[in-house]
Parts: sequence; C-alpha cells; structure tokens
Amino acid sequence: MATSALRTAIPRGLRRPSLLLRPGLLSAQNTSRRHFSDVNPTPIFHLTETEEMLKESVGRFARDVVLPKAREMDENEMMDKSIVEQLFEQGLMGVEVEEAYGGSGMGFGAVVVAIEELARIDPSVSVLVDVHNTLVNTAFRTYGSTLLKKKYLPKLATGTVGSFCLSEPASGSDAFALQTKAVKSESGGSYKITGQKMWITNAAESEIFIVFANIAPERGYKGITAFVVEKGMPGFNIAKKEKKLGIKASSTCVLTFDDVEVPADNLLGKEGEGYKYAISLLNEGRIGIAAQMTGLALGAWENAVKYECNSKSRKPELKLRPRAHYSSMPSERRKPARASQVAQKVSGSAIEWMGGMGFVREGLAEKYWRDSKIGAIYEGTSNIQLQTIAKLLQKEYKEQ
Repeated sequence: MATSALRTAIPRGLRRPSLLLRPGLLSAQNTSRRHFSDVNPTPIFHLTETEEMLKESVGRFARDVVLPKAREMDENEMMDKSIVEQLFEQGLMGVEVEEAYGGSGMGFGAVVVAIEELARIDPSVSVLVDVHNTLVNTAFRTYGSTLLKKKYLPKLATGTVGSFCLSEPASGSDAFALQTKAVKSESGGSYKITGQKMWITNAAESEIFIVFANIAPERGYKGITAFVVEKGMPGFNIAKKEKKLGIKASSTCVLTFDDVEVPADNLLGKEGEGYKYAISLLNEGRIGIAAQMTGLALGAWENAVKYECNSKSRKPELKLRPRAHYSSMPSERRKPARASQVAQKVSGSAIEWMGGMGFVREGLAEKYWRDSKIGAIYEGTSNIQLQTIAKLLQKEYKEQ
C-alpha cells in the first residue's frame, strides 16, 4: 500500500496525537470532572510542530489544487472526482486512522487544522473531509469490532468515502425520534433495515454508510442501533440530491432503505447503544464544524483584504483588529457555538467591503457568505445549542 503524503512529509517522531489541553488533564482521575472552567485555555493560535507543518501543507494544497476548481464545482453543484482522489493521496481522509490500517496516525488537533485550512478556500471540500474523519472514521475506530476495523478502515483511509446517516424527514433536531427500523432475523445472522434518511452529507460520493435504525421502537431511543451499509446492497437507494443555497459542491441526499439485509457482523458496537455513539460522535463533529466556520471567516476576510489592498480604484476602508489569543478573550466569547455567527458576520461584511465586486459571482465573496449559513444549521442548530447550554446551566445552578 502506498505511503500517504502526510506520513512522508512529517517525520515519525512528530506524528504523535496532539491535545490542545495540558498534559495529564484527561487522565483517569480527571475524566469525571464536569467542566474545565478553572483551566487556563491554551492560546487559540498555539499549534504543535506537527500541526504547523500540516497547516502549511494543507494550505498549499488548498490554494494550488482546490482554488482553481472551487467556482466551477459550486456552479456545477458537484464535487470534482480528482479533488476527492487527491484528498486521499494527501492522507487527509484518514488523518487519525492508525498507520496499520493505512492512515496517517495523527491526532484530533491535526484533523481540526486540516478542516480549517481547506475551509479558507472551499467549505464544500472542508465538510467532506470533516464528516469523513470526525464522524465516520471515528465511529469505526471507537466502536467497530476488530473485523469491521480490518474490513473498512483501510478502504476509508485510502480511497472510499463514507457517510453518517442519522437525520430523517421527521427527526432533524430531535434526531432520536427517528423512524427507520431494523428487524433481526430469526437465525440472528442478519438484520433488515427499512426507512428513509435525509440531509446526508457526502452521500453521492460515498460507498460506506453508517446507518442508525431502531431495533426496539417500544424502548424509544434506547433501541437505536448503528449498522454499516454498503452502497451495492439490494434495497438501498440514493433517492434525491438536494439543491442548496450554499456548500453546493458538497452532496446532500435523501436515502431510502427497503428491507436492506445487513449481516450481523455489520452491527457497529452493541444493540441499543446507537444513541450514545451518536451523541459522542456529534460532540467531536461539532468541533470540526466550528473549525470549518473559522476557516471560512478567515478565507472571506483574506479574500476581501487582498481585493481592497490591490484595487487601484479603491482606497482601503477596512477597520482591522490585531489577532487576539484565545486565553485573553472574555469568557462569553470562548464558545465553539459562536463560530457560525462569526462566519456569517465576517463573510457578509466582506461583501460590503468589496462593493459590487463582492456581490457578483465572478469572485468568491458571495460564495463564502452563502456557505456560511449552514454553520448555524447542521450538526445541531444554533438555537438547539443554546437550549442545551441553558439546560446545563439550570442543572448546575438550580437550588436543590
């Protein structure tokens, strides 16, 4: 198997998992803590040597390979196949996957860096990498049996796109109200899945799908179970590709399951544990979305600044602020749920800075703004995130 570009670019000694928290903070005696409010956060611009090298490598790839095709992919509402192939060649589709399975064997911090750098150029490419790494690969790495890991992780790391199938027409924000069902055969050797999924990212490019279905509807969300479905299985169909406002090159599809028979070996984790897996995976995925929105904001800002500073007919009108460290920010600004708001504000302001040139489709300014809107919607809407924060505060401060 060919060695990935990331593994050849970064020396083995530097390819270590990287946490942006202090060493020992996640040790056994500390994992029971409910929050880290008493910990001084690491500055937001602090990166390990590994991550700095990755940032430079991915940034160069995004500028040289993705940028020339970004507008065309947006207009065609389709991801360029050669882009997907090169994402695999660069090792960006298996960042955390162990080297034994063909991945790059790096840490979660590296995933976040890659997502942000790609989003500076094209958020559509960024979300493809995000979902594949933070939701699909992580699901197999964390909950997959040895058999599933050996069968699917090498494919996912080197050439096969994956999708995470949770949302349904009647269960968006309330994802655990899903109606898709799975019935176990009398022999116990397989399950039959029936139902429909909606808003599934990467579906048009994917060959491997993690599907959540309920094996015991009478138990409510405690019957939700995760399965691995392959594209060629009888009864499985991609019914519709959505036409969207933004991230148009990223495919978002409706999937149907008509008695799709899945072998028992394709059970991901344990029966009835799917809701726990989904919560855990989405918590990681949301950090990826925050990175995507941060990268988008930076890309929109840089695009506008370059135009303003190089336009002969205009004088720079930007009021720029120096970059601040995360640790110096007031507490109300240290919220990953805020990233989508910043992305919308910055990309909208960038259009105004550029005037008419920001409003036309000749450049990327208006695309950044369209792409930013999804940040307040997917992997938990902003309003739902605020509800969750409110519930946690009530639980912590309500007098007993």
